[in-house]
Amino acid sequence: MSNDTALFLGQFLRSPAVIGAVAPSSRRLAAAVCAPVPERGEPTVVELGPGTGPFTEEIQQRLGGRGHHLAVELNAPMARLLAARFPLVDVAHADAARLGELLRERGLRQADVVVSGLPWAAFPERAQRDLLGAVTAAMGQGAAFTTFSYIHAIPLSSARRFRALLAERFEEVVPGRTVWRNAPPAFVFHARRPRA
Repeated sequence: MSNDTALFLGQFLRSPAVIGAVAPSSRRLAAAVCAPVPERGEPTVVELGPGTGPFTEEIQQRLGGRGHHLAVELNAPMARLLAARFPLVDVAHADAARLGELLRERGLRQADVVVSGLPWAAFPERAQRDLLGAVTAAMGQGAAFTTFSYIHAIPLSSARRFRALLAERFEEVVPGRTVWRNAPPAFVFHARRPRA
């Protein structure tokens, strides 16, 4: 078992509703989820729930030193690991519900892309609404939001509620392909143009 997997599993066992996974995401899932990160310009990319950094690494490769990459991680051990592993990433040990405040503190107007590794299906309705409200309020008009759901969670009422909430908060929601080479397999969602 790798050190990342051991850390992930340990933190999951401590608080499964916050961590939401027993192992880090695969490179294939990272590539699918991070696809909206632009290849040019100086974008502000926000990453929610980066964990041990599989999406962080993919975002950094896509940015190649451009823009501003803010990673918001609630779990302290994971935030410390991430900050040490990715010195070019602005790691905030904070709640994603404070996203607007975190951007303002850094002099950033809004996010161009929000990549989420948060376990949306594990959250109660109020938390889903509050978090997604904070995300859409921090996004620019043409901004992109991307997240994923594990295949086994798709039939859950909380997962169905989150998909309905995505359609309510964004003008365009496109289900992506299933990434079978992930443990467990995952389904990607791409959303654009947050509703005012």
